[in-house]
Amino acid sequence: MANAVLSQLGVVNAAVPGDYDAANSLFLKKFTGEVLTAFNEQNIFMPLHQVRTIENGKSASFNHTGKATARYHVAGTPILGDNTIKHAETIIKIDDRLISDVFIEDLEEAKNHYDVRSEYSKQLGAALSREFDLKIARVIALAARSTNKIDDLPGGTRLVNAAAKTDGTVLAGLLFDAAQTFDEKDVWEGERYATFKPAQYYLLVQNKDLMNKDWGGRGEYASAELPEVAGIQIHKSNNVPSAVVAAVTGEQNTYAGDFSTTAGLVFQKAAAATVKLQDLAMQQSGADFEIMYQGTLMVGKYAMGSGPLRPECAIELATGVVA
Repeated sequence: MANAVLSQLGVVNAAVPGDYDAANSLFLKKFTGEVLTAFNEQNIFMPLHQVRTIENGKSASFNHTGKATARYHVAGTPILGDNTIKHAETIIKIDDRLISDVFIEDLEEAKNHYDVRSEYSKQLGAALSREFDLKIARVIALAARSTNKIDDLPGGTRLVNAAAKTDGTVLAGLLFDAAQTFDEKDVWEGERYATFKPAQYYLLVQNKDLMNKDWGGRGEYASAELPEVAGIQIHKSNNVPSAVVAAVTGEQNTYAGDFSTTAGLVFQKAAAATVKLQDLAMQQSGADFEIMYQGTLMVGKYAMGSGPLRPECAIELATGVVA
């Protein structure tokens, strides 16, 4: 009897696999794609701030430049350069490698009645994305509490109202106050964002003045969507900080602080920055590991660091002073 023709799911273009890696090459790519998809779906803050990728090194420097002034020229006098423009820098370090990993024992997987690998890979991506967003949100809040590296430029701002977490009208008013604050600081009008936890977001959605198109509102009451207020794009995220956060071993930048009064974050894209040394990557154990441990190890990882960049571009909406 002739042998059956084997259609191997992990082989590229039905080629004859020469080794274990060739026989399983597509399986790793599926895992990679699922983690990347989950990371991108869960991530809010990545496109909302500055990101720089470096090929090597332990940190990156971001330059700050002060403002120039203008003057009237007196006829006949030489123009020799009247401005002394100030400079400073912010150094953001690479944190230790952040990982999310899971081990699947072969026998347990054989007994199980549904595929767990797909779900586990999504959870790895979601975990890494959540940790990234949590850090960026805290960095923006810390930027709002910071002074400027250029000593004659404005620092961050905290707009405080005791009802900021419970009153949608108050919250809407704070957004307009934030827009005015940015204008007065000469912060560029493009790429302005605000993020709120769901409770505060839906307080804004229920404010019919913001939703009413007769008054220029741009929201959809039926779908609970509120894209923009006072020129600020509105986002919803569970990762807006709301508690006291302690420093964690492996962090080379500051992410800790008391965020118990934080009601929301309003910021322009230049408020914070991230340095990437190793972007999101995935690994899956090979044959030797699987023989030794009779199972599969799946790991998602990245090496990045984040920090405040331009504090004048960050505003924290809060219910009280920082403890």
